[in-house]
Amino acid sequence: MPAPVQLPQLSWGDPDAHNTALLVHGLGSSGALMWRMGDALANAGWHAVAIDLRGHGDAPRTLDYSVGAYAADLAAASPVRGGAWDAVIGHSLGGAASTVAAASDPRWTRRLVLIDPAILVDGRDASIVRRSQERAFADNRIEVVQEEHPHWHPQDLELKIDAVLRASRWAVEQTSAQNQPWDVRADAARLAVPTHIIGADPEVYSLFTGPTADAVLASNEKISMSIVAGAGHSPHRDKPDETIRRLLEALS
Repeated sequence: MPAPVQLPQLSWGDPDAHNTALLVHGLGSSGALMWRMGDALANAGWHAVAIDLRGHGDAPRTLDYSVGAYAADLAAASPVRGGAWDAVIGHSLGGAASTVAAASDPRWTRRLVLIDPAILVDGRDASIVRRSQERAFADNRIEVVQEEHPHWHPQDLELKIDAVLRASRWAVEQTSAQNQPWDVRADAARLAVPTHIIGADPEVYSLFTGPTADAVLASNEKISMSIVAGAGHSPHRDKPDETIRRLLEALS
C-alpha cells in the first residue's frame, strides 16, 4: 500500500465505551457530515470516530488519490485503545477504501457496513460523479444545495457547504482521474469479516446496484444487503431514520 498520512478525527460518545466505530465519508465530503450516524451510535453506547480523508477537510494534501492510497490511510488508523475497530462504516468512496483496507488486513475491523459503496465506478456512473462534483464546486450557495436536496437536515446543508469549501478541488478531480479503472470488486470478494451493504434506491439513484451488486453478493457469502427505499446515493442524509435503523440492526 502507498505511504499513509495521519487523518484528523471527530468523535461522539464515551472514549471508554465497549465498542468503537470508524466513520468514513465519501468524495467531496467530510468527517463532520457523518454526524447523524456518530450521534446515533453514541446514543446506542458506542464511541464513534469520523475522519477527514486525504485531500478533504483538515487532512493532509498529497499527490496520490488512488483508492489504494485512501485505503492505506484508513488501515493505519486504529482505536485509541489499540486493536481492531468493532465496526467500520464507509459511504461511497469511503466504502470502497474501507473495503480495500479490510481485505488487506482482516484484523483491522470486526465488521463492515458500506453505504451505497463505490465498488465499481465506470461509464455513466463515472460521468454522473464527475458532473456532480463539478456542480458542487461551481456554485456552493446554500439555496442551491437546498434546492437539490430539499429534505436534508439544516446541519447537513451547512456541513455540505463547509465540506466543499475545505476540500481540495484538485484532489477531488484527481480521485476520478487516478482511478481508471475504479474497481474494487476483487477486494470485496476477499473480505473475511461480516459485511452489510445499505444500498440506495435504484429508482432514485444508486452506485451499487444491478449486475455489479449481484456479482459482489454472489462472490462472498459474508456480504449481505438491504435497500433504503426512496433514498438516493446518500441514504444517511436522504432517509436518516431508516438508514440508522438498518445500521444499528447490522451492528446488533
